[in-house]
Amino acid sequence: MRGEKSEAGVFPETPWTVLFQAKVENTLGNNALADLCQLYWYPVYAYIRRRGKTAHDTEDLTQEFFFHFLERKDFGSVDQAKGRLRSFLCTAVSHFLSQSRRSEQAQKRGGGQTVISIDAELAEHRYGNEPVDSVTPEKLFERRWALTILDNALDELRAEYIRLEKGNVFDALSGFLTGRGGAESYAEVARSLEMQEAAVKMAAHRLRKRFRDLLCRHITATVESPEEVDEEIQWMMAAFRD
Repeated sequence: MRGEKSEAGVFPETPWTVLFQAKVENTLGNNALADLCQLYWYPVYAYIRRRGKTAHDTEDLTQEFFFHFLERKDFGSVDQAKGRLRSFLCTAVSHFLSQSRRSEQAQKRGGGQTVISIDAELAEHRYGNEPVDSVTPEKLFERRWALTILDNALDELRAEYIRLEKGNVFDALSGFLTGRGGAESYAEVARSLEMQEAAVKMAAHRLRKRFRDLLCRHITATVESPEEVDEEIQWMMAAFRD
């Protein structure tokens, strides 16, 4: 799978690539980088929580981290992240926590500002389902990052099918995205949708292709170059195996 290119054949600019290349100030507010961080806040939350912080402190610290990240004026350390948003965030939050003792009170955390929307109850529910084992904060961050990218692509795909009034088709075929389907399953889906089996196979093929396209697009928004899209996909597969 390859990263998307613009009509001119140039790797498209994204919030992260613009930041990486320009290393200029990004202001808080209605901007694309803030939207990107909104998609990927949970891996940061899980990392901080695994570092032994309480749920309340983790919510505060997550908000503080993103407040300073989005208003940061010096992105020189981006070079050390090799152009990947996930690498930079993981390194940055580790450094942030090592300095967080200087601002333990909530009012010192970005002035108490809310810069991303965090559903505290949902966050704790998700964290409660994390494996209770020796997984390090770094490894947990990586797994959550990979799953978040997959979930975001899947949610967008589901929304597309719903807009086309084909939500039932998506629900029936979504299992084939993971390769769990087989000849008998195609036949069963065909009966449930009152379609020909050949038509179901074609619909499943289109679903998988569109999912791959969306997955690449989501990854593209977090890396610097098209070559890194394939590398990120390989990294994601390894993250699930470990």
